[in-house]
Amino acid sequence: MQVPWVARLLRSRLYPGVIQVPVAAVFGLVAYQLLVGPDSAHDNAGTALMWVLWWPLIPIVFVALGRFWCAVCPFGWLSDQVQKLVGANQPVPAFLKRYGIWIIDASFLLITWADHVWGVVESPWGSGVLLLLLTTAVIASGALFQRRTFCRYLCFLGGLSGNYARTGMVELRADPAICRTCTARAACYNGTDKVAGCPLFTFPRTMDTNANCNMCANCIKACPNDAIQVRLRKPTSELWFITKPSTEESFLAMAIMGIVIVQNVTMLEVWDSALAWLEATTGITNYALIFTVAFAAAVSLPVGLLALASRLAAGRNLESTMKNFARFGYALIPLDVAGHIAHNLFHLLAEGGSVLTTVAALVGITYGDGSPALAGDTTIRILQFALLALGIAGSLYTARRITHRRYQSITRRTGTFVPMAVLIAFLGALNIYLFLLPMAHRM
Repeated sequence: MQVPWVARLLRSRLYPGVIQVPVAAVFGLVAYQLLVGPDSAHDNAGTALMWVLWWPLIPIVFVALGRFWCAVCPFGWLSDQVQKLVGANQPVPAFLKRYGIWIIDASFLLITWADHVWGVVESPWGSGVLLLLLTTAVIASGALFQRRTFCRYLCFLGGLSGNYARTGMVELRADPAICRTCTARAACYNGTDKVAGCPLFTFPRTMDTNANCNMCANCIKACPNDAIQVRLRKPTSELWFITKPSTEESFLAMAIMGIVIVQNVTMLEVWDSALAWLEATTGITNYALIFTVAFAAAVSLPVGLLALASRLAAGRNLESTMKNFARFGYALIPLDVAGHIAHNLFHLLAEGGSVLTTVAALVGITYGDGSPALAGDTTIRILQFALLALGIAGSLYTARRITHRRYQSITRRTGTFVPMAVLIAFLGALNIYLFLLPMAHRM
């Protein structure tokens, strides 16, 4: 907020609408192409824009700017408009507040499973149907409940962004000294006649996490005392001071780790050979069944390993296995983010040329030499390994900071850190090994 143009942008009534408009226009193009464009994913601009460009870039946005995407997401805007027209503005049901994160966890796993079993990514129509289902859920939520209930409690991408935003380099926080003397009746949360309240039900005065802040700047505009600041911070630093660790959020972090593993495995050239071997050995030819077993095993691996490391740590730090699981799942988020970005980097750099080719074709222009690659395999691998190195280092450092902050004796610190460090090293090595193997293109 000390940078003049940043302060002017965030305080402007045009923000975030000035960014929402072009984003919504591109979203409309994507939806149109998916539903009525070419049947082949290779030739469909909607598929290229959604899965080759947007999906690889979105976790990078979360790390750099927190949940900024949620401020400009067309779904959020759609929910707002539905509320204005037909909104019943009912309070958020208690079961959503309590179990929403588990619904998010389940939907994320279900969408990933459906992609592999029914080929959502490879089918423009499948991707279009997915967008229609999400749009329907957003409209229903906006018509029934207050603010952006869908974004806070039901959106699978919101759950992912909440975890990843904790590693972000930008944060929005209120000055508690100024807030203590505020007489504006929580305008930052409730809004004013001109500015809506916080869409994600977050009270800036007590906020200590990026998980439920979408950087929409409503609170900045509504605050009469300039008590709210947007500032830079050390990446992953929020993870060092989690005061109320959540089992659900730690489970999501480990489940995403498993999803990245299974995504990598199914893209390997040896995957088809493994399928053929399984069919010959077991006689099972149903791909959905084989993948479901592999998917369950891949997701269960990181979850089970964290549970095991937590059990070993519990024997030394005198806390329960569940508390250790909840607390140290956050230490795995830097490696989680690194593995996710490294995986998506392959699609962006090995297939990114398809975005230019398919979009140019919409206006009758032939572009490119036929190769979708923007970088060579060696360059991609170097970048992937650099990201994984940063992720491993970030997770190890986070685990160390948590143990040193939580436990006073060297025995308890060492007994807790060692099993977590072994877990981080193993998962990091597994990711490195998978990225060493040749991968198949998605488009």
